[in-house]
Amino acid sequence: MHWFKHHNHGPEHPSQQVLPGSPPEWTPAVEQSNTYGLFNEASDESYEKAQEFCERNPVESSALLPSHTLSDIANNGCLEWRIQVNNPSYISVNLYGKGGLSQIRSRAGCPDTCLLSNLPIVAGQYHFPSDGGVYYEITVHKMTDPTKGGTIAIGTACRPYPSWRLPGWNRLSAGLHLDDFHKFFEDPAGGRPCFPGSSPITSVVGHTIGCGYTFQTGAMFFTIDGQRLPDAFTGIYLQNRSGIDVYAAVGVCGESEVSVNFGGTYFKWLEGNEWRWKVDRQVRKLAGDVEEQEELPAYNYGRY
Repeated sequence: MHWFKHHNHGPEHPSQQVLPGSPPEWTPAVEQSNTYGLFNEASDESYEKAQEFCERNPVESSALLPSHTLSDIANNGCLEWRIQVNNPSYISVNLYGKGGLSQIRSRAGCPDTCLLSNLPIVAGQYHFPSDGGVYYEITVHKMTDPTKGGTIAIGTACRPYPSWRLPGWNRLSAGLHLDDFHKFFEDPAGGRPCFPGSSPITSVVGHTIGCGYTFQTGAMFFTIDGQRLPDAFTGIYLQNRSGIDVYAAVGVCGESEVSVNFGGTYFKWLEGNEWRWKVDRQVRKLAGDVEEQEELPAYNYGRY
């Protein structure tokens, strides 16, 4: 498709100091950053409250998963990943179908809300393969018209993250906002356009949007109905990545219905169905393990 043009990327605002010998910092696309979004804006109060939250609550350090969780992953694979609800007044999350899809429903009047996965999709204490990465998809069944305040976002975040802020607005978080197709990484302003011209779709209802992250380059990319877009950002989460855990993040505002697929059901992006993109691949091997060690007795953290 003509709108899947190649984008070059350049540095924006790095989140951490680069030390000698450290991996390269992340670089965003060259598109001009916007001061405001096309449709919806969070309040200054929301921004200031989030800044205070992040100052009071440091990012959680990476951690080994409990042995019973690793055992469940060994038995059920990606079916162990799901979205957790944090605002039951406006939002419900249910699992349905053999594919273990997380069904998110938000009521009319739902404020900006960010929901995270129960398990990290990038786990700092575990092995980072040299190929592939992680990938998941959402399918939009209902979304309030953006001109009336509705939006859905897909991306990633580290805990703790201010639950009233959409993915991509605050520290160590990235996101694609589906009201205006702007992409964000630690960007509390209006984001950057994901396309060089107009969006390829006028409404996201009925469409499937994917989010992927590559281990080797730290590139984040998105897909639409199985078509991969150019990388949105490169080099993110490479600095001190063994020290953090990164979670899937889905944002909603207004009335919506979204299903989240972590791989229990076939992905529309065909390459995502390969083992090298599965969310359960990384945590089956501890960081520091090498090929010759794989036949040694298993650690007491569960089955691999």
